[in-house]
Amino acid sequence: MAVRVRFAPSPTGFLHVGGARTALFNWLFARREGGTFLLRVEDTDRARSRPEHTQAILDGLAWLGLDVDEGPVFQADGVERHRRDALRLLGQGAAYRCFCTAAELAARREEAKRAGAGYGYDGRCGRLDAAAADARAAAGEPFALRVRVPGEAIGWEDMIHGPMSFPAGSIDDFIVLRSDGTPVYNLAVVSDDAEAAITHVIRGDDHLSNTPKQILLYRAFGRPLPRFGHVPLILGPDGKRLSKRHGALSVLAYRDEGYLPEGMVNFLALLGWSPGDDHEVFDVGGLIEAFSIGRVLKKSAVFDLEKLGWLNGRHIADSPPAGLAGAVLEILAREAVQEGRSLAETHPELETSPERLARIIDLVKGRPRTLPALARQVSPFFAATLSYDDDAVKRFWKRPQETARHLRRLAERLAGEVAFRDVETLEIEVRGLAAELEVGAGRVINPLRVALMGQGVRPGIFEVLEAMGRERALARIRAAAGFLDARVPAA
Repeated sequence: MAVRVRFAPSPTGFLHVGGARTALFNWLFARREGGTFLLRVEDTDRARSRPEHTQAILDGLAWLGLDVDEGPVFQADGVERHRRDALRLLGQGAAYRCFCTAAELAARREEAKRAGAGYGYDGRCGRLDAAAADARAAAGEPFALRVRVPGEAIGWEDMIHGPMSFPAGSIDDFIVLRSDGTPVYNLAVVSDDAEAAITHVIRGDDHLSNTPKQILLYRAFGRPLPRFGHVPLILGPDGKRLSKRHGALSVLAYRDEGYLPEGMVNFLALLGWSPGDDHEVFDVGGLIEAFSIGRVLKKSAVFDLEKLGWLNGRHIADSPPAGLAGAVLEILAREAVQEGRSLAETHPELETSPERLARIIDLVKGRPRTLPALARQVSPFFAATLSYDDDAVKRFWKRPQETARHLRRLAERLAGEVAFRDVETLEIEVRGLAAELEVGAGRVINPLRVALMGQGVRPGIFEVLEAMGRERALARIRAAAGFLDARVPAA
């Protein structure tokens, strides 16, 4: 039988890490097995469901690249089918009318609590005479429908956890249709999954208690039982259930913070799944090839924001520069607008020099972990004005008079046509000046980096010089010398 899986979020909130991982595991399983990935929006909670949440779920899946083969279908559209299925259970004797009111059930629960005992529904309405139950219903007395639970263990072979079983007596006769005629979750899910011919149900561990009830419903309907796989929950570093306080956000928030979809997908895949070796950096094709539901771990995964940053940085480093250029332009343009200026004013030539931009991105993309960090690395190469990092100034420009003199000597040395021929020539010239001045090369290179980039960190200075070009580099060096002159104490 062809594999058919589904992701079934509720549109009562945005698509968060846990839901996104569930969607990814289903999608990878479908792609690995040549199957179908279906999206069902479980919108029967009308009070909390919002169209904007549905759209955010769709946008989140699209950003992650999890293309949907069928759907979205909406659970609310199947309510009449759900009711028919519930009445079918009643007709065949698998369910019965329960006339117990909410107040009566609450009173029994409170009585059991006072007695120090647990409360479970005692099945009293299931023992009513059929004719008496029919008469009460015909008289208009409200009732819910409950499924009769057999006095036997209910088990299944879980794709992740292996053999699972709920002992006899651990599950009460459960409601499938409320007294107002609305179907409950377990009935709706089984009805929808059976209608869609779902073959494998991959979902979170929080659904484990639902599975035996759903198995009973499949049996009552005489429908083929899907295979179930329950993915352990994601925990924060403190061992508690993942939440915003651990840095977990909606999927689209990570997009807005500058993470690549490739990095996010790679990170989500490793949250509870292992390829079986030390391999950690995957593209989507590699994940599909390597994925096996049998390698999903039985223990809970720990959300590690640091690892997300590292993986995202690896994907930025592996991305073609041209593919990153649009994001860099967008970020710097947005920052320019926030300053009340245009991108052409803050970063002249950036928009009109695509080849140079790609070359510079290729030079700096090895270190940043997010797209805004990449944009900050690119920015100094094109910025109309440059500000100097205070820490870099204190560390590398602590001898302002000497440093200004060295920078002017360097500007003279680099002014010739030959110096900017290539990276090797630039290195010879810079190191040659250090030798002439009888100082270590770092006494020239580190102050030069601050002059050119405003900061004292990588990339390599000779590559920076070449990428920046003679005119801009010389202007930056001379401007830095002038800045340093102003910091020399008066005699």
